[in-house]
Amino acid sequence: MKDRRITEERRLAFEGRLREEERSRATVEKYCREVVAFSRWLGREAVTKEAVLRWKDALLARGLRPATVNGKLTALSRFFCFTGWEDCRVRQLRLQRRIFCGREKELSREEYERLVRTAREKGQKGLALLLEAICSTGIRVSEVRFLTVEAAKRGRAEISLKGKSRVILLPEKLCKRLLSYAAKRGIRRGEVFLSKTGRSLDRRRIWREMKALCPLAGVRAEKVFPHNLRHLFARVFYEITRDISKLSDVLGHSSMETTRVYLISAGAEHRRALERMRLIL
Repeated sequence: MKDRRITEERRLAFEGRLREEERSRATVEKYCREVVAFSRWLGREAVTKEAVLRWKDALLARGLRPATVNGKLTALSRFFCFTGWEDCRVRQLRLQRRIFCGREKELSREEYERLVRTAREKGQKGLALLLEAICSTGIRVSEVRFLTVEAAKRGRAEISLKGKSRVILLPEKLCKRLLSYAAKRGIRRGEVFLSKTGRSLDRRRIWREMKALCPLAGVRAEKVFPHNLRHLFARVFYEITRDISKLSDVLGHSSMETTRVYLISAGAEHRRALERMRLIL
């Protein structure tokens, strides 16, 4: 047990392994951040299962949501698997599957349209098009770089990430707008969405620009982030097709259980369903 210390050398080696596994940058950063947070909380104490259990209790005592705690435990368990300290892993909290989510977290179609209109009115045509591109295709923010001039011409984008590949179809109207936008910026090939210096758009920059748009559009900032556009795509796609298997393929999910999370409806919709049952005499 004496050598069970979270050293900088071990953290860097863990980070390297995650990169070798082609984990997304966001995942690498999150896992490493959680390992460092646990290490700081632990201080000079050696890593033991008992210490991890105390950390788990401490997180709950801080009032963190169970899902947030489980996310931290997942990162730590992955680190323990890497270091060979599997006996230090602890069970995650059991969560009841949610059947609806709060309206305060769900971006509505009307709010999305308001964001796009506001971006155009403010002269941020690139941002408006980016919002439309993510929301009309369901791509992840890390997959924006696969929206290229070539993809717009073909009408489909070939995405290859995390050792998995899939092809997504691009709406004809989106293709025309992507090609027009690229032509105006002098982009003849490659990625359509680039910074002024010609680099791929950074996740943080996209996030920052979306948040800055919120007060202008009158939309609560906590509702607006790239992944919520992906959730909106999923809900609208399912309303039209009622095919969760196809939706799972389009989103690039390995499990339909993940896709089901995207389809959790708002509390108001759930309440309307209860009212339509007419079981109160």
